[in-house]
Amino acid sequence: MDWAEKYRPRRLEDLVGNSAAIRQMVEWAQSWNRDKKPLILYGKPGTGKTSSAHALANEMKWDVIELNASDQRTKGVIEKVAGSSSLTASLSGAFRKLILLDEADNLQGTADRGGARAIIDVIKNARQPVILVANDLYGLSSELRSRCDTVQFRALPARSIVPRLRYICSAEGIDCEEAALRELAESAGGDIRAAVNMLYASALGREHLTVKEVHTSGKDQRSSIFDLVSAVFGSPAGEELMRISYEVDETPDTIEQWLEANIHHLKDQEMIAEGYSSLSRSDEYIGYTYRNQYYTLWRYATALMVLGVSAAADGKGIHARIMPPARWRKMGTYRKQKTLRLGLTQKLSSGLHMPREEFRDTYMSPLSMLVDHDPLHYAREFSLDVDELNLILQDRARSQEVVKKVQAMEREAEKERVSEEKESRRKKERAAKQEKPERAEEQPVERPASASREEKVEAPEKSQKTLFDGF
Repeated sequence: MDWAEKYRPRRLEDLVGNSAAIRQMVEWAQSWNRDKKPLILYGKPGTGKTSSAHALANEMKWDVIELNASDQRTKGVIEKVAGSSSLTASLSGAFRKLILLDEADNLQGTADRGGARAIIDVIKNARQPVILVANDLYGLSSELRSRCDTVQFRALPARSIVPRLRYICSAEGIDCEEAALRELAESAGGDIRAAVNMLYASALGREHLTVKEVHTSGKDQRSSIFDLVSAVFGSPAGEELMRISYEVDETPDTIEQWLEANIHHLKDQEMIAEGYSSLSRSDEYIGYTYRNQYYTLWRYATALMVLGVSAAADGKGIHARIMPPARWRKMGTYRKQKTLRLGLTQKLSSGLHMPREEFRDTYMSPLSMLVDHDPLHYAREFSLDVDELNLILQDRARSQEVVKKVQAMEREAEKERVSEEKESRRKKERAAKQEKPERAEEQPVERPASASREEKVEAPEKSQKTLFDGF
C-alpha cells in the first residue's frame, strides 16, 4: 500500500491545515437537518478535501456512500446509488449516511451525460447530508452552486507539510534529514498527497534519506490554459512561452479561441489590431493542417499566435478575469436548452402516460396553454423546477414566484405530516398508559397453595366398582 493511502487521515485532528474549512464542516454536520444546504468542498488537488469528508463522517459515525470519477456517473447510476441512499436510513445502524460525490466538476461528456441534472434532483429531495468535492468551483453549474454552501480548501504551506512528513518517516523507521523534508514540502506546491508520494518514492529501500537523495519530480503539474493566457499577456521570454504552450493539453485551434476571447483586454485599438493580425495568420496554418492532415504545421500556428499576441500585448499583463470563448458559452447554452427540453417532454409525457413523440407533436401546445392559465397546479402536479416551468411560460420571474409557492406549500404539508405523526404517537402513548392500570385490576386473585391442597384432600375418591360399573 502506498503511503498516501496508508497515512490518509482518519480523524479530523489528523488533518493538516485549513482549520477554518474544517471548523465550518463540523458546525454544518453538528447542526445538520433537512433544511441545511449541501456543501461543496473546492480547492487545488491534494489539499485534503476528500479526506476531510471521510474524517468528518468517521467522527460523526455516519456511513459514506461515495461516487468518484472512476464510476460511470450517468443519470441512472446517480439516481440509483446516491438518490436512493439519500432517501433511506442506514442499514448498519448509523445515525445518518453521507452522500459524497468526488470530482463533481468532471461531470461532463458522454460518460456523465445527465449526471449534473441528476445531482440537482438528489440535492432537492435528499433526506441525508450531501457533500460535493471539486477542484474548480466554476466547473459546476450556477444552479448547482446556488443550492449549496461552499467551503474553500487552500494550498498548504510547506511549513505545515513538513511535520506530517516527519511523522511518516518516524512511523516507517526512516532517518530523514530536515533539509530533505523541507525540499519535498516546497516542491509539492501545496499538495500534501504529492509530498507524501515523493517521500515514498525517495525512501523506497532506504533507512536514511538525505537532501541529495530526494526525488522531487513526482508531481506532474501541467500548465493550464489560464497559465498560458496569463503568460501571453504578461512578459515571459519567447522560449518560456513556447514551453508553456506545449505543456497545455489543448490543440492550437482551442488555444486560438481562448486568446481571441480575451484579446479585447489589450489597452488600445492598435494593439488589438496587431493581435488579431497574428491570430488570423495562425488561423491560416490551422486551416492548412486540417485540409491536408499535415500536423507539422501546428507548431507554426502555435508560434504565430502565442508570440504575435505577446508582442502586441507588450508585457502589459491582463488585469481582468480570463473568460472562455464566447462561442463555447453559446454552445453550452444550446446544449442545456436541448437537454432541458428533452427532460421536460419526457417528464410530461410519462405523467400523461403517452409516447414522448406523440405528446411533443400533438399535446405540447394545448398543455402549455393550460399551464399558463394555472401554473401553480401543474407545477405541483408534474414537480416542475424553475427552468422547466420557464421553458413553458417564457417568464422567469413568474416561474420563480410559482416554484417558491410550491416549495412553501410542500414545506407546510411536511410540517403538518410531522405534526400529525407526533400527535398520533402521543395518543398511542396515552392509550397505552390508560390500559396498564385496567389490566392490573383484571388480574385474577391467586389462591393460597394450602387451600388448593385442602380442596384436593376433601374431594371424594371414586371406587374401582364405580369406574367399572356395568362391565
